[in-house]
Amino acid sequence: MKILLAVDGSKTSIDAVKFVIKHAHWFQEKPELEVVTGHAQISVPRFPGMRGIGKAQMQEYYEEEGGKRLAEAKRLLDQAGVRYTARVLVGPLAETIVKHATKTSCDLVVVGAPQEIVGSVCSKVMHLSEVPVLMVK
Repeated sequence: MKILLAVDGSKTSIDAVKFVIKHAHWFQEKPELEVVTGHAQISVPRFPGMRGIGKAQMQEYYEEEGGKRLAEAKRLLDQAGVRYTARVLVGPLAETIVKHATKTSCDLVVVGAPQEIVGSVCSKVMHLSEVPVLMVK
């Protein structure tokens, strides 16, 4: 079983991490865990005479900001002894999460459900995904 656990550093996404840790025994074998956070791609304007920001600088920014969102989830998983792979994905959030889940052959996507589900990223993930989605409240 391969699980994609999408986090954004919010309380609800950390609740989803705690849920996965608490219920890992539900699976015959320890699940393979892919922990991801998304970052919407930023369009940087270019002005005449202004030196642009390079692709490497943008990637460094995405990794740094994504690392902040992943930090608490990684700490909890490390503390529980749960192995995982962590990644920062860049692009339209819901679409990028769903695409990554399909590309990496995940069997389940786990997300934390925010107070306002309508219009949320996790709601969109649920509607777009062919992979089953578990929303943790």
